[in-house]
Amino acid sequence: MLRTRGPDRISDVCGARVTIRYAALEIETPEGVVFSYVLATPVARSFAWAIDAAAIGTLCYLVDRVVANVGNVSHDWAGALTAILYFVAQTGYGMILEWRWRGQTLGKRLFRLRVIDAQGLRLQFSQVAIRNLLRFVDSLPLLYLIGGATAMLNARYQRLGDMAANTVVAREPVWEEPDIEELAPAKYNSLAAYPNLAARLRSRVEPEAVGLALTALGQSTGFEASARLKVFRELAQYFRGLVAFPEEALDGLTDEQYVRSVLRVVFAGR
Repeated sequence: MLRTRGPDRISDVCGARVTIRYAALEIETPEGVVFSYVLATPVARSFAWAIDAAAIGTLCYLVDRVVANVGNVSHDWAGALTAILYFVAQTGYGMILEWRWRGQTLGKRLFRLRVIDAQGLRLQFSQVAIRNLLRFVDSLPLLYLIGGATAMLNARYQRLGDMAANTVVAREPVWEEPDIEELAPAKYNSLAAYPNLAARLRSRVEPEAVGLALTALGQSTGFEASARLKVFRELAQYFRGLVAFPEEALDGLTDEQYVRSVLRVVFAGR
């Protein structure tokens, strides 16, 4: 149980109940599933940014090398190219990686951090763009003084860019291997009969999706019947979109049974 600093802040957004605690963000869906995210502190984020700053510095060095060659031909073209390439290196670095890697940069990957929507929704490119475009404001007057001070003074550890984009930076959960026989009991797993497809599924599935499935299965007995059907229907649709198993492998499986079979395949390969 995390200790809280002052009373919890609770709000309802898009049907989801959002609770903000000191160092944690909890989101309860209309179906009753509760997801908890441990928020990254400004200190952890500063370590990740140090790695990213080194990467950006390397990109800027390469920019200087390119511009030096162009400058031998035209100083005007060299000046314009410098401005464009520096913008790409300093701002585009975060935009491109956070969008392609779903909220992560090199530094965030190393320290297991990820940018997520503050209401638990899918991260949009507009959010990634806003938080990176406002990074120059947070960095003022130097060493991220404004951004660091802002993050220290709010419960979500958000800098100005995060507040404008409605994002937070959370620690990636580390999922311990569950007792799969208890969680997903089955005498026969039809998906395991296709080892090549099973291996492809393991390579494509995201850890967050596995975590959501584990959480849903762990709480499923407390769901209302309609909510239980909806939760597992959406999870099954996600997993089916990753790999198409033959129809005979899916014959007779409900959405919940399919999710359980997927988890057995995922953890069988660990």
